[in-house]
Amino acid sequence: MKRFFPLLLLAFLSLPLSAAPPSDEINLDIGTPPVIIVKHSLAQRSSRLVYFYDPGIIGLGYDGMIKMRDDSRLNLPQRQIAGKLIDQENPDRNSLIYAIAEGHGGQQFEPAVRAAQIKRWKAQFHSGWWIEDAQGNWSQKP
Repeated sequence: MKRFFPLLLLAFLSLPLSAAPPSDEINLDIGTPPVIIVKHSLAQRSSRLVYFYDPGIIGLGYDGMIKMRDDSRLNLPQRQIAGKLIDQENPDRNSLIYAIAEGHGGQQFEPAVRAAQIKRWKAQFHSGWWIEDAQGNWSQKP
């Protein structure tokens, strides 16, 4: 083991250092096939999500994921539908972030891509829809 340590250290130190770019340098519209496929899946579901966004039943979580906000006005079948949509939406949102990061060169870009995508999702949210802040408090977008 002692004999291999200097070689291992030398190999590690010779690796190129690549830092993720700032989130404002990330191209969220990159057109790789995985990104296109996931965006299509998200677009197919968006009209059904609006049904739950408008009355404030679901909202955009601080982490960029869709969360149940207030399901008290839903009957059991409606609650199940909303839950299923959330369960389909959030993995696709993560897949989109990972696919964009890969399109930029690898998973080291994931934090910058995630920050940029959350910023975009917040900007695209309609007035009156609910957004969660860092403390877990919900407020309507003006």
